Amino acid sequence: MQNFEELAFEQTPMGELTLRRRFEPAADAEVFEVKLGDEYLMSSLFTVAEEALADLGLAAIDTDVAGEEWDVLVGGLGLGYTAVAALRDRRVRSLNVVDALPEVIHWHSRQLLPVSAELVDDTRTRLAHVDFFALMRGEPDAYFDLPAAFHAILLDVDHTPSFPLAESHRDLYTADGLRRLVRHLAPGGVFALWSDEVPEAEFLGTLAEVFVEVHGHIVPFANPITGGTSQNGVYVARTPR
Repeated sequence: MQNFEELAFEQTPMGELTLRRRFEPAADAEVFEVKLGDEYLMSSLFTVAEEALADLGLAAIDTDVAGEEWDVLVGGLGLGYTAVAALRDRRVRSLNVVDALPEVIHWHSRQLLPVSAELVDDTRTRLAHVDFFALMRGEPDAYFDLPAAFHAILLDVDHTPSFPLAESHRDLYTADGLRRLVRHLAPGGVFALWSDEVPEAEFLGTLAEVFVEVHGHIVPFANPITGGTSQNGVYVARTPR
């Protein structure tokens, strides 16, 4: 007997993508989960670090040069918690969210997830089926009508910089890849990155080759499954003025 409800099932170029809902007794809560094949990608049970990605990233914007009206790019829509956390900051003027899987965008358009309505009903939000990594490389088939520059780029796609979901993502986590990303940031703008693991010294060093200010944050959160505390990481790097 299944203890979950399958809300959506899609065949994608990356494998079988499933959205399901279940009750988690340990948390006494309804949980939404996304699986790609046999791998769990995300769960609404653990959203603290995804929201911290937006909070820490936006907090690091240099307002002396960026002002108080911001254009934000989110790479990776997922369950939507990073995007919605960004929208809760009223200084965000526009929120552009790109995802390589159109199915995920469709889930939110159908308002299948807990924060979907808050996300799609906000007039500042624009969702687009675009590969973030191809967009950063400037590939023609990833064209997206972007603002001239973003005040923050928030990325939550890969497990860690050294453990990407696809080999085509690896080049972003090099100094040259980050320099291409910086071309999309305004002076005093921020690149922030979620990681399933605490910040790695090697990648912090790579960020420091490109950005003027770099921080690695450890984000603890209660884990009702283990009964203890788990940790994710958030990297935050700022461009010069």
